[in-house]
Amino acid sequence: MDRVIYTALSGANAAMHRQQVLSHNLANVSTNGFRAELATFRSVPLRGEGATTRAFALEATAGHLDTPGTLTSTGRNLDVAAVGRAYFAIQALDGTEAYTRAGALQVSAQGQLVGHAGLPMLDDAGAPINIPDNARVTIGRDGTVSARVGDEAPQVLGRLKLVTPDDEAQRLVRGDDGLFRSVDGAPLPADPAATLADGMLEGSNVNAVEAMVGLIAVQRQYELQMRMLQNAEKNDQTASQLLGLGG
Repeated sequence: MDRVIYTALSGANAAMHRQQVLSHNLANVSTNGFRAELATFRSVPLRGEGATTRAFALEATAGHLDTPGTLTSTGRNLDVAAVGRAYFAIQALDGTEAYTRAGALQVSAQGQLVGHAGLPMLDDAGAPINIPDNARVTIGRDGTVSARVGDEAPQVLGRLKLVTPDDEAQRLVRGDDGLFRSVDGAPLPADPAATLADGMLEGSNVNAVEAMVGLIAVQRQYELQMRMLQNAEKNDQTASQLLGLGG
């Protein structure tokens, strides 16, 4: 009987986790540059006498869908979208280098070029980009940031750092702050060949219809596991009654 219980509990836990992931994705369907989270699981066998056939499905390291989102033209000079698999480098709250696809930039009150959550954008050297007062900022397709004050000639301030993870060693993982980092936490090298689209914003790559259908399916899966638990309880009660009659 416990085999049925283990199977049902494992399935119910997996369904609850997948529901959380799908709900999180739906909540970010309108978030610029958002990457849909993927629900992944691993099988963990139980140890001990008589438990060799028991296993739980536990959450594994969460992945993300890396397909590009839809580009929307805004015409705004500080709106940019990374092309292909490139990511923008940004300075996280703890001072470490992190990565994002969100490209709605602005100039902070402190005169820095900032992006997601007001965090500083980084240049190829890994430093924040400072903008002169009253300057008009333009960003080239190669990521070059230029500023022009009045009638003066444009001044190149640096290049937005763009990275392109290209193998397992450079795989990105999402943190609790929604930003991505390399697996080992070390900064990735700048990709000189990476480009961006200026005056454009990339939308979320979440497919709202697929996510909603997935939520319906996972709810049915959860209900099925709960019915299995109820049936296991009824069978256990019936078996106890039969044993009592036989005694």
